Amino acid sequence: MSESQSSAEAVFVKRVQDLVLNFENLPKSYIYDEGGPGFKHALSPSEGIPVIDLDQIIPPITSQNELAKLKEALNSWGCFQAINHGMTSSFMDKVREISKQFFELPKEEKEKYARGPNDIEGYGNDTTFIESQKLDWADRLYLKVHPQDKRKFKFWPEIPNDFRDTIVEYTEKIRLLNEVICKAMAKSLNLEEDCFLNEYGDNDEIIMRLNYYPPCPMADQVLGVKPHADGSTITFLLQDKEVEGLQVLKDNLWYKVPIISDALLVNVGDQIEILSNGNFLSPIHRVVTNTEKERLTIAMFCIPDIEKEIKPVEKLVNESRPVLYRPVKNYTEIFFTYYQQGKRPIEASKI
Repeated sequence: MSESQSSAEAVFVKRVQDLVLNFENLPKSYIYDEGGPGFKHALSPSEGIPVIDLDQIIPPITSQNELAKLKEALNSWGCFQAINHGMTSSFMDKVREISKQFFELPKEEKEKYARGPNDIEGYGNDTTFIESQKLDWADRLYLKVHPQDKRKFKFWPEIPNDFRDTIVEYTEKIRLLNEVICKAMAKSLNLEEDCFLNEYGDNDEIIMRLNYYPPCPMADQVLGVKPHADGSTITFLLQDKEVEGLQVLKDNLWYKVPIISDALLVNVGDQIEILSNGNFLSPIHRVVTNTEKERLTIAMFCIPDIEKEIKPVEKLVNESRPVLYRPVKNYTEIFFTYYQQGKRPIEASKI
């Protein structure tokens, strides 16, 4: 939480689940006048978001073809659909189910885990810091799930009763996948495989965000999540099993991200764009709403030690590609302020 946030006159808006019941009084801060049908008319990529088989990039059987695919995917799209990641369908369904069960709890039960005015963690939605701020049509539960000693269990729901055990198990699986993908990214750029992992420092973090998007009668003018790029190194998204909504901006056009059974969507964040000196691009993305169906997703944001200075890896700097970004520290501290203003913090780092 930045100083500008903590000192701001923060105003909490109603939970989106409550707004559904009183939609005729929807605050204007949710409505994009320029939206129109454009939100729904995103393109379906002709070749689809790249699909990467993680079985093929795990040493010692690394496939050079798969590494080349990974490099191209992160250079052009900034994301890919990961298959053969080691999680069973039943386990992924369990993660989805505990999220669904939480958001189905009575309002009074969910509010037990509400975040405080100066806290990112807990249950809530957008906090208004500026009058012109656009609000997201989503309720969320933020949890710091790694490292273990930074878990604030007062925000971890006790219902459903297997919530905590499931999240701990899921966190460990994501940690392993993060290592695999970081090593593969480094190898695809002809770097030592631990190059990116070493940049995480000793106190890296993982933040989980459970997202609930209720049906929205004005889906052509209201967004589930405003356009942004992530402030993480890598983000893992477990999509809803049936309802699409995520869109990625590529070449100034919005593309739908399809649902692939048992796949995890993986995208790089701004901090990998900086570390890779622009070889990998952090994609701008948004979430559209649905007039009839709710949508639930689970995002995991992998973040370096806040005391670690993030800057382009020296071996990726040369005459043809000079240093493109200034060093930054504690990147996520400024991320939320920029995000609520519809701005990208990486612009301040670009040279």
